[in-house]
Amino acid sequence: MKSQDWLKDFLESQGAVAGSVHQVARREEGEVLELVASVNLPPPVVEKTRLIPKGKGMAGLAWERDRAVSTCNLQTDSSGDVRPGAKAVGAQAAVAIPVHDAGGSLRAVVGIAFLGERDFSDDDLLAFEQKAKALPGGG
Repeated sequence: MKSQDWLKDFLESQGAVAGSVHQVARREEGEVLELVASVNLPPPVVEKTRLIPKGKGMAGLAWERDRAVSTCNLQTDSSGDVRPGAKAVGAQAAVAIPVHDAGGSLRAVVGIAFLGERDFSDDDLLAFEQKAKALPGGG
């Protein structure tokens, strides 16, 4: 199964309306997250998130912190974790979920977004992380 098909299934199973998969990629300038799948992201968001450095936006912060990063509302978030372009997604609650390989190294970050505000408990975030482990490795 390809990342795009997996993402569609994952979003549907979680009741999410949009999402992305970024895999860790090595470039001349160093490691970045590279967009390999997206569902319901506006073209400007896809373009701005093709390559994400560590620490930038929710996906880059999930990579840097090595833990899920969430917001109850993309539209009103004032934490600094959410980049302004994320508001174009048209969703509210969102989570960026780190996915690790068998050796424990980060291999990808899965982003999911929901309609409506939603607070995520630690148990919710852990459940997302467990389910995201099924992400196929090939892109």
